Amino acid sequence: MSLAVIKFSSEECGICHKMAFYDQKVAEELGLQFIDVKMQDTATYRKYRKILLTQYPDKSEMGWPTYIICDSPEGEFQIIGEVKGGHPKGEFRSRLQAVVNPAASQN
Repeated sequence: MSLAVIKFSSEECGICHKMAFYDQKVAEELGLQFIDVKMQDTATYRKYRKILLTQYPDKSEMGWPTYIICDSPEGEFQIIGEVKGGHPKGEFRSRLQAVVNPAASQN
């Protein structure tokens, strides 16, 4: 399984910018690939748009930022879960771990 965290964010989002100081590092510490998708970057957005629209067909329930955890994002992807909105570093780590390894986070 090649799990990746795809961060959908906006260049104008202050919380997204604040999270950028640690979100990629936390994801990589958990052994996850990190893909940063800014909505203004049309080439990158088009590449991962299908994943976002599978989870949010009309984008109305998205948070800023939205992190979608999925398997095989470059191919026949499968969405495992998500983390929405801004969180302090420790809480972000806990939320990611809960998605990636739900059994371990219930202890």
